[in-house]
Amino acid sequence: MVPEFISRDGVEPMSGELEELTCWENQVAMLWCFHRLGYKNIIASDIDDLRTADIPLVFKGTEFITIKLISSDLRQIREQMRNRPEGGLIDFELQEKMNQKNLERAPLVNEAELDVAGRSAEEVLAQAVRIVDTTPSLREYEYVKPPKELFYSWVFANGLR
Repeated sequence: MVPEFISRDGVEPMSGELEELTCWENQVAMLWCFHRLGYKNIIASDIDDLRTADIPLVFKGTEFITIKLISSDLRQIREQMRNRPEGGLIDFELQEKMNQKNLERAPLVNEAELDVAGRSAEEVLAQAVRIVDTTPSLREYEYVKPPKELFYSWVFANGLR
């Protein structure tokens, strides 16, 4: 269902912003479809951090929980990046800056933080399930979208370098 990100019309090249917008709108449409069909406990991942600020607006009035994965251990991040099967460390300095932004940003409405430092993937999953099972979800709330400077984005990552 995801288009080939070369061009929309075969002429105009695809920009990073348009690619990210396409992915975001596709993911929101799929989540709403699952919700209308009655599915519960839907997991959506790989959302650009800047877009997480939109989640409380898009899903207001529904029961939802988001989990912000954080890591208080930069060594662990470095090791995970170094040992990636796709080819290892890409840009640790950028990852460090993105992680710092993530650590500093206060949780949003219905967002819980989960520190992955020192935990295995199995432990992180078990804790995420506990969070979903025990965290009450607010359906009605006041929400002012935080400024974009509190978030990182792969599309706008050059601003962090």
